[in-house]
Amino acid sequence: MRTRAAVLSTAALLLTALTPAHAADSYSPLPPANPFAGPVGTATMHGDTGSSDATPLPGPGAGSIRSNRTALQSACPTVLVGADGYPVALCTEIFGLAPTVHLLDPATSESVAELTLAKGSLLGGVYAYLDNRDQLVAVDGNRDLLRIGHRRTASGGWELYVDSRLSLAGAVPEGDAVTGLSPDWQGRVWFATGAGVVGTADDRNGVVRTFALPAGERVSNSISTAPDGTAVATTHATYLLTAAADGTPQVSWRQAYDRGPARKPGQLSWGTGSTPTFFGPTNGTDYVTVVDNAAPTVNLLVYRTDTGQHVCSVPVLKAGGSGSENSPVAVGNSIFVASTYGYPYPKLPDDAGPSVPASDNYRGGLSRVDVRADGSGCDLKWDNKTRSAAVPRLSTADGLLRTVLRNPVIPGTSSTSVLDPYSYAEIDPATGRTVRTAYLGAGFIFDTLQMVGSIAPGRVVLQGTTTGVLRITAE
Repeated sequence: MRTRAAVLSTAALLLTALTPAHAADSYSPLPPANPFAGPVGTATMHGDTGSSDATPLPGPGAGSIRSNRTALQSACPTVLVGADGYPVALCTEIFGLAPTVHLLDPATSESVAELTLAKGSLLGGVYAYLDNRDQLVAVDGNRDLLRIGHRRTASGGWELYVDSRLSLAGAVPEGDAVTGLSPDWQGRVWFATGAGVVGTADDRNGVVRTFALPAGERVSNSISTAPDGTAVATTHATYLLTAAADGTPQVSWRQAYDRGPARKPGQLSWGTGSTPTFFGPTNGTDYVTVVDNAAPTVNLLVYRTDTGQHVCSVPVLKAGGSGSENSPVAVGNSIFVASTYGYPYPKLPDDAGPSVPASDNYRGGLSRVDVRADGSGCDLKWDNKTRSAAVPRLSTADGLLRTVLRNPVIPGTSSTSVLDPYSYAEIDPATGRTVRTAYLGAGFIFDTLQMVGSIAPGRVVLQGTTTGVLRITAE
């Protein structure tokens, strides 16, 4: 018979073997909580207004992974969770492409209420955030800034309703549309349009102020806010903007980047695919990072938030396809970048333009870069061919990166098909090694389309797909 000591020793060895090597590492701090946004980790598509793509919430535990699919006949890139625990999803209908808000049951993720918004541009129905009253803040196709709440009905059900509306039509030109928005620390809503108009809107008093970025610079991703200012990445440069006394945006600094010779396959615009990410070891916003569009190999770029000083430029995604439409994941001194090069998007924005080459296989790729402790530069820690089909999410609670893998039907190839299988995956950020996977399903209805999975309270992952939302838990 084995002694109690031997049993405990064996258990300790097993625990060591199953615990990622990074367990003692500290991925912190997160960007500071914005007083005008919802809970850190679930208030925005990228977790917080700094767009860290990190969360203080733990993901599914050690039990067997199970998943359920909520069919919404819509692609659902934005799934947020308020302080009341109710998930709110902003989706785009497959047929008609109208943006639709769904309130989801926290226990089942089934839709309990929906509200259709006025249709705008393809990217205009993607970015939104939850405010400090659990209201969804979005701009519809009529160029109205909306705050959408949810409440119980007399019959005991739920309804979504527009609590306030502020027209941005005088600030956003006809034919243009708001691409990204985020609150600042004064309660104003910052926004950026596809054609390069940056503005602030205060729906408490109706004041809207705008500033036009240089002609020809477009904004194809969302924006990020921190106490230091608002970060905007155009198709040519990265900016930090602050507001004048009357709220008018003004440029604090601008850093141009290599946008490459053309749009790459697997990207939605000719330029960076990044929503700028604030991160840093001191206050969570020491640095701003984006990925450029250099050819053949893209670079991770890091700047000091306060001055715009260039910290480093590191070639990334060298093992797989070198191009990314995804925002970097960053916290503390560490940054993670996932490749989307060659990813087969079913629809592109009208102004996307041709890619060079016209198409290519999706080979995957994931890199980690660390900023040196003294801020003197950056180092590539690892680089591999992980075939991430979603923006990874890092949990600072359990120290794991989570994503969805898209594997080829024919092993050993890099081609894609409508029959491709998808798997939930957990990755050790210290090594880049995948430590656990679980099959989710195959085919178009499970395509996660490089969308972000949100970790909700209760160790639940809510992952948008082309047709609805996956609810991933552990038994």
